[in-house]
Amino acid sequence: MGKPLRVGIIGCGAIIAQYLTNFRRLDQVQLVAVADLDPARAQAVADDYDGVRALSVEELLAADDVDLVLNLTIPAAHADVALKAIAAGKSVYGEKPLAATTAEARQVLDAARQAGVVVGCAPDTVLGTGIQTARKAIDDGLIGAPISASATMVTPGHERWHPNPDFYYQPGGGPLLDMGPYYVTALVTLLGPVVSVLGAASHTRNERTIGSGPRQGEKVPVTIDSHVTGILVHASGALSTLFMSFDAVKSKSPNIEIHGERGSLVVPDPNHFDGDVQLFSLGAEDWETLPVSAGYVDSGRGFGIADLAATPEGKEPRAGGTLAYHVLEVMESVLKAAHSGMTVSIQSTVERPESVALTVLAEQADALQAK
Repeated sequence: MGKPLRVGIIGCGAIIAQYLTNFRRLDQVQLVAVADLDPARAQAVADDYDGVRALSVEELLAADDVDLVLNLTIPAAHADVALKAIAAGKSVYGEKPLAATTAEARQVLDAARQAGVVVGCAPDTVLGTGIQTARKAIDDGLIGAPISASATMVTPGHERWHPNPDFYYQPGGGPLLDMGPYYVTALVTLLGPVVSVLGAASHTRNERTIGSGPRQGEKVPVTIDSHVTGILVHASGALSTLFMSFDAVKSKSPNIEIHGERGSLVVPDPNHFDGDVQLFSLGAEDWETLPVSAGYVDSGRGFGIADLAATPEGKEPRAGGTLAYHVLEVMESVLKAAHSGMTVSIQSTVERPESVALTVLAEQADALQAK
């Protein structure tokens, strides 16, 4: 685009630190302002980041030098903040999920289309070398035609470490809507869109106990399913099985496995940007680790915004709103299927985002040459 994309952040909670670290490395992005309901949190960010000013939410939305709003609020506020940013003529990039419900997400996409602005959404982990190397292995035919996949995320609950875990156990939270975006986005990136789902769900406790911080010992009510299993039917015919739990203790299963006619892949944690991809080919004697062959090298949260900044006008970003909407509908439909006991058809679809060639961004290349 020839100039940095000027970004204002709304929401200065725990996740902002990762974005700030990477924005300092990305020439494509210029952070200009931050805002939070707690002005002190916004001011603390501004004090630590040269050229950034702390504003109220209203001031940030009205600022002429903000091209895109990075929405780091809690899931229940995602749609409201996004709609206000769009109404102010700003493009918007949000933390996952795109909104708490597909109905709210549809409002966001429709408003953006009418306003002529762009919507992007995390996770951008799929743009890193881990998922992209696995994507290239599939596209290159190393496992033959994909048949099935499994995705497993097991943790006994975020309340054990998070000082304010309430939203994980409210609508818009839970293991599927919290961690599922990483896994479902990776599955769609690897295997293509989903056409129908089945599901089952449960929860073991009606409340959780905060394990750290100033609220340690306080009880948090659980109003969502804390253990979810789903089966995704991809348009390609491949079948994916989801296992998402805030109830179970631990698993030795790979985060993601992909099985094809001629081989199987172990795919690294989709909540990370890198990691080893392992291949077991038909007739082989053991797994082999594939060389890194695709994706943004040494990437992190915020690279999706840099990728958006480089996306030609009128073209959907790789970490775009259409993909995020499809992923949200898949997850919401798994929960519907779990409660109805019936197969749920997915109404939306999406093209597999373009693959990312092995890429070292300019700022990183300069740093490597300086070593």
